[in-house]
Amino acid sequence: MRRFWLGAIATAVVFASAGDAVAEPPGERPVRVRWVAPATQPAALEVSGLDAASVERLGGAHWTAAQWQSLLPVYAGGAEGGDVPPMLGTYRVTSGVLRFEPQFPLEPGVRYRAVFHPDRLPGAGAQGAAVSAVYVLVPQHIEPSTVVSHVYPSAEVLPENLLKFYVHFSAAMSGGDIYEHIHLRDEAGKEVELPFLEIHEELWDPGMTRLTLLMDPGRIKRGVRPLEEIGPALREGKRYTLVIDREWRDAAGAPLKEGFGKEFKVGPPDREAVDPAKWKVRPGAAGTRGPMAVEFEKPMDHALAERVISVRNAAGMAVAGVARLGDQERLWKFTPAGPWEAGRYEVVVEATIEDLAGNNIGKPFEVDLFEGVERHVTAPTVKLPFEVK
Repeated sequence: MRRFWLGAIATAVVFASAGDAVAEPPGERPVRVRWVAPATQPAALEVSGLDAASVERLGGAHWTAAQWQSLLPVYAGGAEGGDVPPMLGTYRVTSGVLRFEPQFPLEPGVRYRAVFHPDRLPGAGAQGAAVSAVYVLVPQHIEPSTVVSHVYPSAEVLPENLLKFYVHFSAAMSGGDIYEHIHLRDEAGKEVELPFLEIHEELWDPGMTRLTLLMDPGRIKRGVRPLEEIGPALREGKRYTLVIDREWRDAAGAPLKEGFGKEFKVGPPDREAVDPAKWKVRPGAAGTRGPMAVEFEKPMDHALAERVISVRNAAGMAVAGVARLGDQERLWKFTPAGPWEAGRYEVVVEATIEDLAGNNIGKPFEVDLFEGVERHVTAPTVKLPFEVK
């Protein structure tokens, strides 16, 4: 065992809340960054999964504080870079694991963020994306209050080639170990093996209240190895439950107030491009603020439909108002900020809108890039005219 003391300017790192973050480049074993917190010892950070040559070079390295901080920086408060320096601490390599021990005790409720950079390991040729994770020391006597507020799609029947879920929380969450707390179980309660695309850069909104959870595309697209060898994660005619563990902690370090489960049935795969010509537009009435509506022929992606559809008047100016989705994402309603004026309008839809299987306007999700597409849209938007009377 070799210990590295970085003195008064030692490097420190803090990582994953109640679990670990993983990076797994093709052909390599995964690098895991785990925060260990035994009951009788201070919390420490461990990086495992490094190849033997990297471990040996680290064991013989005589690095400066700046070099350690470049490899494994940790920031208090979740900040990274700028004027906030990395924390202080010590490093040691033992039993093939790089271990970091903070110099000062962690503060309850503070969000710590750390980033491990495998391309900065000693020696040439080290590759791989950075692995980042967040850790929050749980304050004592904190009352759980955060819940899963919504999961989209909200439909009870989802296509076999479903592309994603959106999980909404009532308050900010902690990241870094999400896949330990999310499960897909079949009707017998058996966990589906590796249904999600587990990426180290988790897809959170800026407020950490909405998580985009991608199904593994390799088990959706026909002709690719995972689908042929393992089969689809979802099978038509079967029932499943998306399960969110109560142990998942929010940004304050408290577990969820309760666990969550979304039950659904799987229908046939959807490989048809989105076709706005099949939509129905229902205008509002002049002199009122009654909503106008667009009825889709099938459910649309919730987050995109809220963002890429707008209403413009005859002069091409955007009409101010509020849009909401309903009827299990089959209906888009728009309530204007002021009364409708009689005249011509148009619904403007960006071609990037998606259905639940990731199909765009004029372009199915499974399109072969080396073949022609029968139906395609050259304009970035599609316009649906309507008249207010």
